[in-house]
Amino acid sequence: MKYLPEMFNFCALALLTVLPGLAAGQELEPVDPASVGMDAAKLELVTERLQQHIDDGDIPGVTAAVARDGKLVYFESLGEYDLENGKAMRPDTLFRIYSMTRQVTSIAVLQQYEQGKFEFDDPISMYLPEFADQRVLLDPNSTDISQTRERVGDITVAHLLTHTSGLGSRSSALYREQNVRDKSISLDEMTGNAARAPLFHDPGTAFRYGIHATILGKLVEIWSGQSYDEYLQEHLFEPLGMESTMFWAEGADAERLAEVYRPADGRLNPYRIEQVSWTSRPPLIEGGVGLLSTVPDFMRFSQMILNRGELNGVRVLQSETAELVYENAVPDAAMPIGTGGYWLGSGWTLGGFNLVMDASAYNFPVSNGVIWWDGSAATRYFIDPNENTVMVIMSQVSPSSGGGFRENFRRLVDEAITERKN
Repeated sequence: MKYLPEMFNFCALALLTVLPGLAAGQELEPVDPASVGMDAAKLELVTERLQQHIDDGDIPGVTAAVARDGKLVYFESLGEYDLENGKAMRPDTLFRIYSMTRQVTSIAVLQQYEQGKFEFDDPISMYLPEFADQRVLLDPNSTDISQTRERVGDITVAHLLTHTSGLGSRSSALYREQNVRDKSISLDEMTGNAARAPLFHDPGTAFRYGIHATILGKLVEIWSGQSYDEYLQEHLFEPLGMESTMFWAEGADAERLAEVYRPADGRLNPYRIEQVSWTSRPPLIEGGVGLLSTVPDFMRFSQMILNRGELNGVRVLQSETAELVYENAVPDAAMPIGTGGYWLGSGWTLGGFNLVMDASAYNFPVSNGVIWWDGSAATRYFIDPNENTVMVIMSQVSPSSGGGFRENFRRLVDEAITERKN
């Protein structure tokens, strides 16, 4: 689809036809980009650059969308989601979103907060007693679990939301040696494994990106009395019309699940990140990295966040609670959260988002106050309250760089804004 002005009426009709879930109701109605201060011709350059990434073999295909002021100004599906079988990219292609699952989990946690199920400074051992006596590694770079000390302080719910609990990454050497995380085990088993392994540091003293959201998913089960997948379906996915967000894809859904590719020898080759299939229910329902989704579904999720908890008259989060999604909640002792690149200019919110605090640390255009994150198989999204925009882009390659296609997308969309709000 080309977003040149003379083609707008055709494009709007096409979008309404193929994307009923995205364009339904007042939100995300397709409009002429000029009506919301964007240049249609410059948005066409976004498409051309993404196509160049496909032609260069950086990515197999891509789906991307942009909305401003709650109106859809760009949607493209390019290339293929299955190169071996020549399947053209679809508007509703399913992608493994990996770490973009974390924000969904954090919003579920905030819903439980609104219901009075916990306080942010509650020790998680109140609900998961296996964490009561967890110890700390003497050397955070070691995997010797015999070399530990007593923990100072308790892990709180807020520490889990902000990656400051002392828990580590699923890919850390320690967790791999201790088999902490595996998709072939249950959520209860993974929670127990995480509690038995020592922490990398005392709670609240350092930022360490890790498995926190998966533990939060278990807490949601305890607070709500529902399995985690059932909770999300009832309290987030159905209210928001996210009909294509799921932990596994069966039947017709499996037919639109994108393949993951890895570049080697000048070509993209199929690559299996997980040994457990995504086409049947996995033993591990994982709140950190477990979801499949589509660009239209994540546009709806993102627009709800931009709207401070509401979409199409359906409120899933109170506006006061939604403000927490935009505020840095990392303890002062754990700042800055990184030593280089965008990490140095970022904070982390109780909504599970990276928060831009120093835009000069980024190598693509953002402004302070933007919240965003991405997934390790080449997905990313931005929620920009300054320009009132949401952007979602998804492909499937590992490593996720894809020749910088996500950064170029962000840069070119930014250049298409003709009327700045700030």
